[in-house]
Order: sequence, then C-alpha cells, then structure tokens
Amino acid sequence: PNPTCGISPMLNRRSLDPEQRTLYGANLQPPAGYVFDAAVATTFSLDFETALAVPVSLALFAAENRDDTLSHPLALLEGAERIAGRLVVFTDAGHIQASARPHSRLCSLLERIIVEGAAPQGGAFHPKMWALRFTPLRPEDPARLRLLVLSRNLTRDRSWDIAATLDGVITRQPKAVNRPVADFLRQLPDLATVGVPDGTKTLVDDLSEDMRRAEWSLPEPFQSVSFAVNGLGGKPWRPEPCVRLGVVSPFCDDQTLSMLAGLASAEKPIFIGRSDELAQVPGTTLDGFARVAVLDEMAATEDGEEEDAAALQGLHAKAFIAERGWDTAITVGSGNATRPALLTGSNVEIFTTLIGKRSRVGSVEEILGDKGFGRLTRPFVRDETGAADAAQRAAEARLDQARREICRSGLTLRCERGEHAADSAPVRRVWLIPSEPLPLTGLGALRVWPITRGEGHARDVLEPLRQGQPADLGAMPLVDLTRFLACHLTDETEDVSILFSTGLMMEGLPAERHAAILRWVIDSKDAFFRYLRLLLSELGDPFVAALAAQDGSGQGAWRAASDDAPILEEMVRAFCRGGDQLRAIERLIARLETGDGDDTDPIPAEFRALWNTFRIALATQDAAHAE
Repeated sequence: PNPTCGISPMLNRRSLDPEQRTLYGANLQPPAGYVFDAAVATTFSLDFETALAVPVSLALFAAENRDDTLSHPLALLEGAERIAGRLVVFTDAGHIQASARPHSRLCSLLERIIVEGAAPQGGAFHPKMWALRFTPLRPEDPARLRLLVLSRNLTRDRSWDIAATLDGVITRQPKAVNRPVADFLRQLPDLATVGVPDGTKTLVDDLSEDMRRAEWSLPEPFQSVSFAVNGLGGKPWRPEPCVRLGVVSPFCDDQTLSMLAGLASAEKPIFIGRSDELAQVPGTTLDGFARVAVLDEMAATEDGEEEDAAALQGLHAKAFIAERGWDTAITVGSGNATRPALLTGSNVEIFTTLIGKRSRVGSVEEILGDKGFGRLTRPFVRDETGAADAAQRAAEARLDQARREICRSGLTLRCERGEHAADSAPVRRVWLIPSEPLPLTGLGALRVWPITRGEGHARDVLEPLRQGQPADLGAMPLVDLTRFLACHLTDETEDVSILFSTGLMMEGLPAERHAAILRWVIDSKDAFFRYLRLLLSELGDPFVAALAAQDGSGQGAWRAASDDAPILEEMVRAFCRGGDQLRAIERLIARLETGDGDDTDPIPAEFRALWNTFRIALATQDAAHAE
C-alpha cells in the first residue's frame, strides 16, 4: 500500500468487483510526464501520520507503504516544505485523530496544510474529495486535472471503500456539469472554524476555476457524469425513483431506509450495511428490502495478511446503484443512508454519478450479487450483535456535543517566554485561553496536552474553562510548540470517553519555531548533506529523491549511492538550470542559522566556504536577469 493505504473497488468495466482494486496513494500519483502542482482535499477524519506522509507521496516519491515513509524524517521535512502553499486539506473540526503517545514534532508543519471546518447547517463536514492539478515536464503539453470522489477518510484505516477517479484537461469554456464541484471548492475557506493559512483562498479559487472548465475523460464503460453537493444550501441530493436499486452504506437509519425502500418499481431493493447499525432499524422497515446483508468476516483479512481488528475490518464504502431504463447509474461519495446525509441535508457531502448502458455497466444484481461485491457478504442476522444501550448512546451524544463546543468556542493559545530548563535551554509556557465560560455539561474530566508532548504532560482544564479562566498547559522547549492539542473527554456518569485533536490559533508563537524543527531534523553533518541532496533532486525524479531520503542504515547499492553522490556536480547542474534549487539551499542555511541558544552547527565549515562561491554566482546571475 502507498502512504495513504486503503482498498477501494474501482469504477470500471467490472464495476465494484472486489478483485479490481486500487490503493489510495496510487490515485494521487501524477500521470506519466507530469509532476504535482497543487491540490485541495476534504475529509471527515484525519490522522497526523497519514497527512504527514501525503506531501512526500505528492512531491518526492511514492514509498512502498506509509510506515516506510514515516521512517525518513528528512523526506517528511522536504515533502512538507515543497508542498507548502500548494496543498490544503479541510477536515471536520474535532475529528483529527489523536494518540496518548507523543506525535512527531514534524506534525507541526501540518499547521500550514490542515484547516478544520464546520458544516453551516449544524451537521458534520463529511465530504471526501481530492482536486489535483499536474503540470507537464514538457512545456508544450497542457496541464492536467484529477478529481477523486471517495468514501474514504485520510486515515490509515483499511476498511472496504470505493473511489471514482476522473482525469481531464482545462478548456477555455466553463462546463455546466462541473458547477457543483467548483462552487463547493470556492466555499471551503468560509467554513473554517479557526481561520486559514495565508494563500489558501487564492489556491482554492484557482483550482475552483480550473475545475469549472475541466473536460473529463470518463472511465469505460460510462457515458456521462454528474456531481452533487449537500449541506451548502438548496435541495439535498438523494436517489431518484428507478426500476431497481442497490445500496451499500455502513450507516443507516429507519427513516432513510423507508425512503429508499419505496424508490424501486420492479422489485424490492438490495441493502448492504453493518450489523450494529441494522440492529437499530425495525424489522418492518428491513422487510421492504429483497436482501439485507453485511460484510462477511472472511472478507476482512486476506491470505498472508496479519489480523488487526482496528485496521483490516469493516465496511466503509457508500454506493447507490440504480437501473433506469436501459442505463445503470452508480453514485459514489461520502454520504451514508442517513437523515443528515440525504434527507435534511445538514451534513456537507459530495457525490458523483456515472451512467452507462446496463448491458456494459451491469445490473444491480450483477454488481451486488454473488458474482460481484455481494460475494463478500452474508445475510444480516438481527440477534448476532447487541445494540449499544441507551445510557451509552446518551453519553456518546454528550461527549460529541462537548467536542463541538470546544472546537467552535473561539479557544486560543498564548505562548510566553519561560524560565530556562535544567540544561539551560530556553522554554516557552503555553496557556489555553477561553473567550467566555464554557458550560461543557455532562463532562467528568477534560484533559489536554500538546500533541508533541504526549499524555504524560496532560492537564485537566475542565474547571478553568467552565469559569472562563486561562489554563496553564506547562512549559516546553521551542521545538515542541504546536497549535495542535490532544483532548481527552470523559463522561460524568458513564464509562465512556473520546480522544481527538484540534488546532487553535496561538498568540506569541516565535518565528524561530520553524527553524528549531529544521535543526531538530538536520542534527548532524550527515543529515545536512542528505537533505541537500533532497533539495537538489528535481521534482519528478523519484529515484534520486528516494536515494537522498535514505538514513544511511540501508544496505548495498542504496547506501553506496547515497554516500557517494557528488554534491558539487549536482550543485553545478542546479546552477545551470537556473539556480532555483540553490536558492532553496540559501533559505535552508538562513533558517538553520536562526538559532535559539543552540550552539550546535550541522553545516560543515568547508561547505560554508564552497557556498560563498555559489552565493556570489547567484547574485551575479540575478543581477544579469534584472538587467
């Protein structure tokens, strides 16, 4: 699997065939002859490590798996540096996953990429989408676009998901079919709960305009495409009356299933969902379906794979398959068969519908029956799973309400210079500041900590926030400062808790914090030279970038190639190409020299002497261009 590993049946000639699968990361790779230029993504939930691996996959190289990427901090650093200002990921406020252990300090670099948002009509911000632009290596070729509409979040989860991938080019004229996507992109910055990084609106507007003028190459055997967005005004999209209907949705409710059961005119629909959700639906409602099935446990783990209940099991795909006359329409996207997604439209959701001849796309039975995705399922048995009791569900609702209150209340962080630590290193003290008292009813405890510090540095801030008073989060070194807090909420009466992360605005964040992270990663002369090779690797040259990212512990040719690469020749070639990569080196050196009392210097003296020569040459080149 790629850095954003996940399994998705593809929409192609054998629609939703579980044997025809693609990996999330593969969908982000540029076409042959192209390199990544810009992207806007949306997701309901997100985990830091997966988000940190994405820039490496986009800008440097596609690692074999996410964990391999995370083992190369130099690649993570350079990936984030190259992608800064060209990638923004919008996620639902309060649904960034957190951990009790400390997260990598490099996660602070994601402050320039991740934007938390909220649905304007009170539901969840739930769309899963990527809008990408790629530039050609040959100037005469056109820029290309890609649109991914998925059921999958930006996490390491390996549930069964589904994705529709569309590739296209930018034309002169706007296309009416693209208006829902273009309008959706343009409104994203307005949904942010805590502002957006500089340049975000310009990036989003540019991609929105490109998507508005996109001409898509439809995957075989489909003949037309349409898009829909719910939750931003107007009548919400929902399946229309049809001859036959099949639905795949992990989450469902009585009212929505009743609506779906009445749409098909020829025979009762097929529904594939999850046992725990179906157990909440009355039997009389399920009687409206010809077949109600759940994912068979045997489909969750494949031969040769390790069993991991959290990562390898579960159904997460959402699809609506409708037969209409001679056609079959397949709608995929983020929306479940639930009231907020399809009936009230309070959730923000995105869908794409691909339509083709039933003789080529397949019928509902062919797609979801025993010869298609249905062979991974078994009939739902009501008594096989116990539904969560009412008290637990009430506690979960209280915690979710408190989560919303925390993320949308205007909480801020304040950073102040503190006393020096025992090793004489300067530290900063961080305060959590409420704008007004927060009720936070039903909570027994609220513990928070900076994600870079871990649960061992947690502070219980429930009472200060209820009183509207600042809460002391403790002192920490500059490199640990982050806008991301982990929040652990415990219910007052039930043994139920939730753990999540959210990003807050920080007053007084020192400008040299970024340099401190650089110096933490580039902590030796060896690391400095390996990072130089990453800077000198061209965008679109994944082999050189992968070699440069090696940590020196590899074996054989990989290590030798990394150690022996002639840096001077690479610098001369970079100068002849115009010097942009050398200017990146100049910025790096300037940042590394922005210290905070740290006397260590990873830049060798002999390189500084060499660099002065290149600095003069660059100044001469710039002066010549200015004339």
